[in-house]
Amino acid sequence: MESVDSGSHRSDPVKGDDPGPSFVSSPPATPSRYESQKRRDWNTFLQYLKNHKPPLALSRCSGAHVIEFLKYLDQFGKTKVHVAACPYFGHQQPPSPCSCPLKQAWGSLDALIGRLRAAYEENGGRPDSNPFAARAVRIYLREVRESQAKARGIPYEKKKRKRPPTVTTVRVDVASSRQSDGDACNVGAPSVAVPP
Repeated sequence: MESVDSGSHRSDPVKGDDPGPSFVSSPPATPSRYESQKRRDWNTFLQYLKNHKPPLALSRCSGAHVIEFLKYLDQFGKTKVHVAACPYFGHQQPPSPCSCPLKQAWGSLDALIGRLRAAYEENGGRPDSNPFAARAVRIYLREVRESQAKARGIPYEKKKRKRPPTVTTVRVDVASSRQSDGDACNVGAPSVAVPP
């Protein structure tokens, strides 16, 4: 009776059918949602630079170009931002539609800049020349946040960090000698009564 081979193939180097070292190949790791989005954002920005009039090299890109890119993206926005003359300026839930423009929400722009800032450095850019980290970009984002908060009646408040509770330590010295009224403790400041 012949033994059944369970799928393993033994090669014979003399016959020349040695397939070489065997590696267990696993499928390539699927990038996270964040990594995929970062790659898409980076490619979109590079395409924007390529289509820029005149075309712009990444090495010549500045914070002003990044702001220009963010303004360009407003045309694809889905967030209603009321203009000052609109009767619904400052209302969170306007009772009827208006003709105010749709723009990119501040939170979306802020997250986009964070991803592009990381992508720039991952693609060989120096942190000190990162146009996405430029002061002008931070100021622009702050202005967008404030203007959208006023226009939509939504206050953007910085999240407050929860501070760990403070622990007060008290030093207690226990006297080894007996006093006339029984066992006693010498307690350092502040005075704390120790139950018997």
